[in-house]
Amino acid sequence: MDKLMSALLHPLISLNVWSEDKGIDVFYLLSVFFAFGIWLVFQRYQRAHNSPLPFKFKVPKEADIGWESITIDEPSIDAHTRDDRLMPMIPDHRKFITSFDPATGLHIATILADDKEAIELKIQKSVAAQKTWKTTSFTQRRRVVRSLLKWLVDNQDLCARVACRDTGKTMIDAALGEILTTCSKMEWLINYGEKYLRPEGRSWNLMLAYKSSEVHYEPLGVVAGLVSWNYPLHNAWSPILAGIFAGNGVVLKCSEQVIWSTTWYIEIIQNCLHACGHDPDLVQVVACLPEEADVLTTSPFIKHITFIGSEEVGRKVAIAATKHLTPVTLELGGKDPAKWSSIWMRGVLTAFGIERLIVHRDQYDELHAIFQDRATKLRLGSVMAPTDQGYLSPVDCGAMISSHRFDGLEHMIRRARESAPEDEILVDGGTRYDHVFNEKGCYFLPTVIGPVTNEMEIAQKELFAPVALLMPYDNIDEAIDIANGTRYGLGASVFGPDQGLCIQVAKKLECGCQDLPFGGAKASGYGRFGGPEGLRSLTNPKAIMVDRWPSVAQTGIPKVLDYPIRSLGSSWDFTSGLVQFLYADGWRSRIRGLVTLVKAARK
Repeated sequence: MDKLMSALLHPLISLNVWSEDKGIDVFYLLSVFFAFGIWLVFQRYQRAHNSPLPFKFKVPKEADIGWESITIDEPSIDAHTRDDRLMPMIPDHRKFITSFDPATGLHIATILADDKEAIELKIQKSVAAQKTWKTTSFTQRRRVVRSLLKWLVDNQDLCARVACRDTGKTMIDAALGEILTTCSKMEWLINYGEKYLRPEGRSWNLMLAYKSSEVHYEPLGVVAGLVSWNYPLHNAWSPILAGIFAGNGVVLKCSEQVIWSTTWYIEIIQNCLHACGHDPDLVQVVACLPEEADVLTTSPFIKHITFIGSEEVGRKVAIAATKHLTPVTLELGGKDPAKWSSIWMRGVLTAFGIERLIVHRDQYDELHAIFQDRATKLRLGSVMAPTDQGYLSPVDCGAMISSHRFDGLEHMIRRARESAPEDEILVDGGTRYDHVFNEKGCYFLPTVIGPVTNEMEIAQKELFAPVALLMPYDNIDEAIDIANGTRYGLGASVFGPDQGLCIQVAKKLECGCQDLPFGGAKASGYGRFGGPEGLRSLTNPKAIMVDRWPSVAQTGIPKVLDYPIRSLGSSWDFTSGLVQFLYADGWRSRIRGLVTLVKAARK
């Protein structure tokens, strides 16, 4: 053994590290090496259990720039009923959904719609997988989310192109609204998700000082998401990521308008789950028409529903959920206001989620001129269709998801124009747009309308279109009244040079989200998703109370209160004295209560 140690320490002999007069004590070096070894082992353990895992996935050819297919004359989800070329070779008794590119009218796929039996089977698959998933650790769940985050960052161009193909949006819109927001969601879950789902201690009062209380956030089981078409990646992944991180299975019913892209996005999550050693059946996607959605919303196996969509459909979902008292989070329509002050935007047009622009009357003409100039210069088109020269033309605005709302939009804009004397209300745009190169695309001209008042129909209904309403005001109180003057209350924005004043205005706005957590007020829905509130809404908060010092003090029933009651007077004195001792105003009154309590207990 001595020879072995001598061999190991031979390089240190020249340093005379064990000398009492000079050099370094060998045990210090051994301690450093030992600590370094422990650190290396810990790092290897962390990498083995936390590092993202690669996984295989299919690259859809439909997302290629310049991909060619059948051009549909009248693009819609039922186009296959009018064009035999779009029908797959499957028996006619089943229903189908036609997926198409709304910017070009190109046929993407004709997908078999899920019927009642198929939906119920998918719910049962998720139920079975969740029984194992709910026992996973937060480390295992984080690894799934971390693997998806790495994959999304590495494949953001492909994901954006898939979204553009199915919705007609631009790559910039996909980057900001799909990729960036979803990455932010995953980063939050990785960094803070466990913090808000761990058992949480609660404060105690004097009466229960000998007790320790905790709230445990347990998985609900299988939860559902019914989401809209405008952000197929984010709207699908957001409820799924929160749901599985909370220990649930998830069944997602997306809009039939984006079933092609949503199915692919969810296949990515399933592939990731498989690569991480979990059952991919945990997450299911339902491709059905609206008339079959009740199978999901009335299922006794669905323990929570997140709905993103219109107010009309949201009300139907909420009613259907009452069959089994299923809790629902509703994120419905909005008519988001923005109150603009003297340093509006410095020439940068930003109108995310905003339909009404409330501007001081002294600045109205300047703002209208800016919008008018910008709107006429916006270029409409498809980012997925190259020119004859083989390159992509710059596109500012993509297509709308379909053209079925164009008649209603044009009618409402005409009514706004006709509601005032001639030339009093100016309308720029306001009609559908026949694209030179994409004649089957669903385009609507960027539209600026003003001045608009709250009494007009167009100021009270959600447009969900490239339409900006300019509404002048004379003072701040009037601006707040205009902002709160609709039945909606989803989001709002306030801009101005005085931050303190902006905050005062923001506090008076009737809306749900000016920041996380996300959700609405009034006719824009209820409940929240995102942040701690949204994550915890997908759990069952269970309160657990235990004795703090079980060997010293435990719960017992005083004899004076035990059944059968020996004396009504003594039992009443005991309880009233207890209340007075614990909650009376002033220490003298509390002492009197304590004396009454002790006397009653001794009888």
